[in-house]
Amino acid sequence: MSRAMQCQSCLPWGCWMQLHRFLPGSRGTRSVYLCAASVPGNAGSYLSRKILCTGSISFTRGCVHYQGENQERSARPSSSRHGLSHLRNVASSDAIKKHQKSLSAWFSHQPNEERQFGPSFSVDAVHVDPVIRESSLEEILKPSPDLTIQNQLQQSCRQVISLQNLFDVDACGQQVKNVVLYGTVGTGKSTLIKKMVVDWCHGRLPRFELLIPFSCEDLSHSHAPISLRRLITKKYQHLRDVLPILGASNLNVLFILNGLERLNLDFRLAGTELCCDPSEPVPPSAIVVNLLRKYLLPEASIIVTTRPSAVRRIPGKYVGRYAEICGFSDTNLQKLYFQMRLSQPSCSGQDGVGSSSGEQENLVEMLSRNLERHNQITAACFLPSYCWLVCTTLHFLYFTKMVPPSQTLTGIYTSFLRLNFSGEVLDSTDPTNISMMKYVAKTVGKLAYEGVMSRKTCFLEDDLQRCFEVEMKTESELNLLEVFRSDVFRFFLSPCVQPGKEHTFVFTIPAMQEYLAALYVVLGEKKTLAQRVGKELSEVVGKVSEDVAVVVNIISKVLPLRFLPVLFNLLKIFPRYFSRLSGKDQDAIAHTMAEELFKEEDYYNDDVLDQINSSILGVEGPMRHPDEAPDDEVFELFPIFMGGILSRRNRAILEQLGCSIKNLAAFEIAKAMKKTVIRNSRKGLPPSELMDYLFFLHEFQNERFTAEAIRSLRTVNLSSVKMTPLKCSVLASVMGTTSHEVEELNLSSCNLDASSLKILFSVLLRCKTLYLQLNSLGSDACKEIRDLLLHDKCMVSSLRLTNNPVGEQGAQYLAEALAGNRSLTRLSLLHTALGDRGAKVLAQHLAKNQHLQELNLGYNSLTDTAALQVVEVAKKHTTLDKVHLYFNDISEDGKRTLDGLRMDRDGVRALVFLTAGTDVSDYWSNILNVVQKNLPFWDRERVRQHLSLILQDLESSRRQTANPWRKAKFLRVESEVKKMLGKLQHGTL
Repeated sequence: MSRAMQCQSCLPWGCWMQLHRFLPGSRGTRSVYLCAASVPGNAGSYLSRKILCTGSISFTRGCVHYQGENQERSARPSSSRHGLSHLRNVASSDAIKKHQKSLSAWFSHQPNEERQFGPSFSVDAVHVDPVIRESSLEEILKPSPDLTIQNQLQQSCRQVISLQNLFDVDACGQQVKNVVLYGTVGTGKSTLIKKMVVDWCHGRLPRFELLIPFSCEDLSHSHAPISLRRLITKKYQHLRDVLPILGASNLNVLFILNGLERLNLDFRLAGTELCCDPSEPVPPSAIVVNLLRKYLLPEASIIVTTRPSAVRRIPGKYVGRYAEICGFSDTNLQKLYFQMRLSQPSCSGQDGVGSSSGEQENLVEMLSRNLERHNQITAACFLPSYCWLVCTTLHFLYFTKMVPPSQTLTGIYTSFLRLNFSGEVLDSTDPTNISMMKYVAKTVGKLAYEGVMSRKTCFLEDDLQRCFEVEMKTESELNLLEVFRSDVFRFFLSPCVQPGKEHTFVFTIPAMQEYLAALYVVLGEKKTLAQRVGKELSEVVGKVSEDVAVVVNIISKVLPLRFLPVLFNLLKIFPRYFSRLSGKDQDAIAHTMAEELFKEEDYYNDDVLDQINSSILGVEGPMRHPDEAPDDEVFELFPIFMGGILSRRNRAILEQLGCSIKNLAAFEIAKAMKKTVIRNSRKGLPPSELMDYLFFLHEFQNERFTAEAIRSLRTVNLSSVKMTPLKCSVLASVMGTTSHEVEELNLSSCNLDASSLKILFSVLLRCKTLYLQLNSLGSDACKEIRDLLLHDKCMVSSLRLTNNPVGEQGAQYLAEALAGNRSLTRLSLLHTALGDRGAKVLAQHLAKNQHLQELNLGYNSLTDTAALQVVEVAKKHTTLDKVHLYFNDISEDGKRTLDGLRMDRDGVRALVFLTAGTDVSDYWSNILNVVQKNLPFWDRERVRQHLSLILQDLESSRRQTANPWRKAKFLRVESEVKKMLGKLQHGTL
């Protein structure tokens, strides 16, 4: 397992490859905490069966502790009996119980991003502890060796320590009172502390009788003097009765100081005076310093969480133990996390039974196999926060039945960044107070953008230096870069795991490269040197001209110097002129977005949602040979993220992260992009590219823009696109912005089912021609189609249900629909397993229909009785003039009867064979085209038999006619049938 993540301040500049050591190590010691009490059903037993790592499991207090082979046994210290007896005799016992109840409610509260998984994912229900490794200040400060990813994976994690043992005696036998728990962004510091507080509230941390958590971010906003007692009662009023005994030596108190990097602490006596009185008002930072000095409440235990760059703010003599959070450095921890996240009934949003449960298990299995391949996702999921992102994305892709207007993929990534950065400044000691996310957008975003433009995902050390060092001019900028390298770099970039590329870096999550590139462009960071200089000069001249103009205006009222205000007003021309030129930036952003959205070289890739799914679950099948040329990199999410970032909701979240995008800028970009996008969409996009376009409109979240873009789409071809519930919801949402008629909607071979039709119901109503063939639509789907055709606003005139298992029950629903429908003129039920019963049911209801003109019942195993019954009804029908009956089990007598039908006499034409008496049927090419298109989905042996019968019939009819012109036509058709039979026999058709 990897060694500790260390502060990089001591590293010589340019040694970016030394950051390899931050990666997860090999399997070794690990500690997993799982509370199974709240898991319904047999989930707990299921999870225990799924644990792949070796070790022992012991059950204590309704919870499960998993310990690896090298894990030291957790020593559960007993609480002070004297302290407990003391508490029982005072009112403070009730106060602490109220405090526990209040803390439990507060720390069990989940943000909106977490609640989308359902209530079973609370911190107290299911939790996987990250690996915690004991460290030292010397190890933190010393330079790290240049290690490759392979060396990292072969190392074992040494000195692993559990959360319960952090305050055990140290190697010298001294009782540990102060613990510094550090880790980079995304390793799970805040979640671990939250779990620790909830454990204490539920009696699972009996070492401490009182726990008082403080947020250093909260403390940093107050500089007014306040006493420790007043600070405690201000935050936790229930502890008012406990304050008199707070300094008692027999009361075990634990203070939690979360996020120490937010505070500027000065441990010098000249900077922070000594204070041992809990009632004396001092600044909050002084309270923290004296608590850590053990000058204030020396018997209290303190645990501090911080990022690596801030570890040195506390002198080593005040720290009893350093502990590093190593994240999920073992793939078994990652698997356990995914099993718990994705195997819960509430994850699917349903009851968790039947097909939904099977889909969940399948997802877990595919993800587990991908982790075992040691792909890049294994390195990414070293960070628990990325495990959360993976689960959230899978939840979005698989379990989203109806997409809320605010739920977008861009929103998931934006919210993910808010959960991890939440508006933090990069360095609280830096006077610029630049937000961490703003710094990332300017530096990492530049690297991401250059990678997208050059279509590469692997970056050399030179690439990193070019993007990060180019603007290093001052000491402050260098200090910011050092903080970024030690705290944040590993969150976004990690060494590549592909053989031969160990010394290159890739984005930890591939889609994050496209997101940051999009953010870099939308924020306007992509500027030339002239633009940057012009902007800075404009701001300086603007400020100076305003100040000078005010002074001159005052002087001019006393002295007759009227020419001076005119002179200084001329200075204002430059900022105004530059602001007009800067407006061209919005046009450039819009041009970049439109150009990337309609790149022709990406036209025939999978749609972006399938690409994301493959990047997470992997591609099933044989592994690529190392010498095989890799596929070209695809960056189709880049323009989609650009549109998503411009949505109002995402702009509001980015504003909280210090990345401001003005409403006017978003409006101007949309205005500049509209004409180009609408013009390109009319060119006729391939199905997968059209799905990407619809997804872009959904992510953009601009209803007016979407409505104008959708009105130009009269034909929507999504054939062969796997229409998941999410894609169906996106299609319904985007098409729902208008009410215009759709000439044609092609959803053939799209894996549709009854639930898909239900989601698309409002869209299907407005379609004139509807292609639903090759979708495995059974009787349940036919019930939805019946409701569709009977709707008073239904506009469907042509419906093709070819190659669907409609069956007899489905035919019943369709027959009911025919009886009451007023719009349908053409219905194709070719190869839908109707049988005689299904055909007879249709015939019984067909007489009530007054609008149908063409009915295709070919390849349905119809016999003479059913076929003739349908034709008899068709004779009496006012509009039905064509019935397709080819490839059915019709006898020679039945064929002669059907051949005798005449349009002028019987009012209907039955298409049965390629011949019509002693002539070739006018529809012979249509019949052969239907056979050729559907042959991959039909029983080839049965088709061969039918084609042989057709060939015999053609030869017989040719011999009976003496007309040379007709003989020539027969020979032509015979040659086409023979070619088809030959290809069928050789398997080339």
